[in-house]
Amino acid sequence: MASSTRALLAVSVALWAAVSLAVTGSPVVADACTRADFEAAVGEAAQALRDLNQANKPGFQAKLRQLKTKRGWSHDQFLAEAAPIVQDQRIAGYDDQSAAFLARIEQLGAEGTSAAAPDCSRLAEVRQSMTSLVEVQKAKWAYMFERVGSELAR
Repeated sequence: MASSTRALLAVSVALWAAVSLAVTGSPVVADACTRADFEAAVGEAAQALRDLNQANKPGFQAKLRQLKTKRGWSHDQFLAEAAPIVQDQRIAGYDDQSAAFLARIEQLGAEGTSAAAPDCSRLAEVRQSMTSLVEVQKAKWAYMFERVGSELAR
C-alpha cells in the first residue's frame, strides 16, 4: 500500500474517532476486535483525511488566486511570493506532528492486522492517534487560512 494511501487511511480513522467521541462523549473501544476492525479503522482514517482536504483545499486555493490577482503577480511571482504562506516553521511543525501520528497509526494498524488475536487496546490507540491527527490537520488549515486572509487584508 502506498504511503499516501496509508496516510489518508490513517486520517480517516481519526475523524471517525473524533465523531464517535463527540457523539458518545467517550472513545469507542470494542470488547473484542478483529483484523477487519483495524483495516476498517485505517480505511475510515483515509476517508476522513480526504474529506478534510476536500472541504478546505478549494477555498484555500481560491484565496490564493484572489491574492495573486490583488497583487498583480505573474505565475512565477505567485509561486515565489506565496511560498511563505504555505511553507513556514509552524506549518513544518504541523507536518512533523502529522507524520508522527501517521507513523504510529501505520505501526499499530500493521500490528493489529498481523496479530493472530489483535490487541483491542491498540485499536483504541489507532483511533486516538487519528483524533489527534485530525486536530493537527484542522489547526494547520486554520493557520493557513489565517495567513492568506492576513495577506488579502493588507
